[in-house]
Amino acid sequence: MQILDPEIVAENLPWNALVDQLERAFAGGIVTPPRHHHAVERQDGEATMLLMPAWEDQGKQPGYLGVKMVNVFPQNANRGMPAISGVYLLSDGATGQPLACIDGSELTRRRTAAASALAARYLAREDAETLVVVGTGKLAPMLIEAHASVRPIRRVVVYGRNLRKAEDLARSYSGYRKGQAAFESVTAADNLASVVPEADIVSAATLSTQPMIQGEWLKPGTHLDLVGAFRKNMRETDSECVARSDVFVDSYAGAKGEAGDLHFAVNDGVFAMDKIQAELSELASGTHAGRNGDDAITLFKSVGVSLEDLAAAILVWENYSSSSKQGKA
Repeated sequence: MQILDPEIVAENLPWNALVDQLERAFAGGIVTPPRHHHAVERQDGEATMLLMPAWEDQGKQPGYLGVKMVNVFPQNANRGMPAISGVYLLSDGATGQPLACIDGSELTRRRTAAASALAARYLAREDAETLVVVGTGKLAPMLIEAHASVRPIRRVVVYGRNLRKAEDLARSYSGYRKGQAAFESVTAADNLASVVPEADIVSAATLSTQPMIQGEWLKPGTHLDLVGAFRKNMRETDSECVARSDVFVDSYAGAKGEAGDLHFAVNDGVFAMDKIQAELSELASGTHAGRNGDDAITLFKSVGVSLEDLAAAILVWENYSSSSKQGKA
């Protein structure tokens, strides 16, 4: 069994290929049982353990199956450590034999951002140029790169409660090149209300339990990408954001079970779960066309789907195996 570290994962998950891989996976062919969600009580507060299995159906050859274990420790922010860590075990679908133990943190942040980019292919305006990223954690830089791979992003604004972290992240992307072009500007902001009204895409990746983004700030045509809140008591937006938007999700089951932003809006009486327009599988398969007009406000709520991890793990493994064979030739 191979051990694939974060560097190997990053090298073998180029954005365009990863987004395409997720699109194929959401179109069908992968079995995704419900994920196991366990609260871990600690003296310094609650942590979370997630177990996410998935496998290719019997018609796939050679076929794979896998499971991810993720630990979410918000307390790590006080230790200067990532809040999320984990591993992915990929096995041969024909024999059940383990193939690789893959760094789960790098796999997770890249597949999560790629899922947001896949949604943006269908939901963000094709001329979207201004991206506002809310949050400065490990996922924030991935969202910048992923969205820039599917839309002609020219201006990036980073907001974080810690302005210094936002400035550091913005500075690290000041010379970032997507293809032959570089961003025109990458800046930090200390006031969301001043930058969200100018955004074409707002991508939020926080562990917030209080609304950060207000619906009244959203201009017609905005695409809102909500990634961070993954439990019913967590939210990144107020209920007006949901009420004003055409709402899409990565999966109906995940959204109905864990999407705090949507549950708060339901409790406030401005939204109902049956108002969800579509899940990613319907977008990827062509069942739903996605954005309905240039002025529509679209909202994509992501809580994570195990097929994303399996699809990304397969891509890592096959790219790594192919490059290893070429190196030995």
